[in-house]
Amino acid sequence: MQLLLAEDDTILADALTAQLTKAGFTVEHAPNGPVAEYLLIKRDFDIAILDLGLPMIDGLTVLTHVRATRPTLPVVILTALDKLDSRVAGLNAGADDYVTKPFDFSELEARLHAVLRRSKQPGAAGQLSVRGLTFDRETRRAFVNGEPVELSPRESILLDVLLTNTDKVVTKEQIASAWISAGNEVGIGNTAEVHIHRLRRKLDDSGMMIRTVRGLGYLLKADSPGTSHT
Repeated sequence: MQLLLAEDDTILADALTAQLTKAGFTVEHAPNGPVAEYLLIKRDFDIAILDLGLPMIDGLTVLTHVRATRPTLPVVILTALDKLDSRVAGLNAGADDYVTKPFDFSELEARLHAVLRRSKQPGAAGQLSVRGLTFDRETRRAFVNGEPVELSPRESILLDVLLTNTDKVVTKEQIASAWISAGNEVGIGNTAEVHIHRLRRKLDDSGMMIRTVRGLGYLLKADSPGTSHT
């Protein structure tokens, strides 16, 4: 796997290069924005790790330029900027995932492989199926045991995010980012809770449940008798 690491912190870049190489990646390092942009456009990488705080040209600008010529290149942002608006800006610019510093390398490696797996699916659209639940990402339609389920636009985005992260906790911030990326200017507040409540009812009999993980977010997992949703 050919990976571009765009990171201006040489100590972190050296440490990451060593760990990524040990994990099976062939790493090319870009110390600034212009070098990162040139390499990403001219070379055929499998995936990129992009710091937003690059010198000369910031990472967000690099990503915007690269997306014009390499729309399907998997890109993971790695940055110290952890505010919601920074996350939203990064995802809106075309990032496939957003990891904040400090981080654990095992999590970063897992996220890289998850992004790579998704990129190998046929197109950005496709079908996500688990147990009795099927979601068509192209038509935004859901089916429970073969029967269509009516979803609002926000519910379909919510289901997409939950299915993409099955068995992983999805935070309210991630949900808000997905809605905003789709053009829904909504706050977090209780909005996610309202749509989770409605979606839970529509997924009855699908074999899947949405569990509330208090203080963290929501988890889509296989249902089991006697399991509480809270």
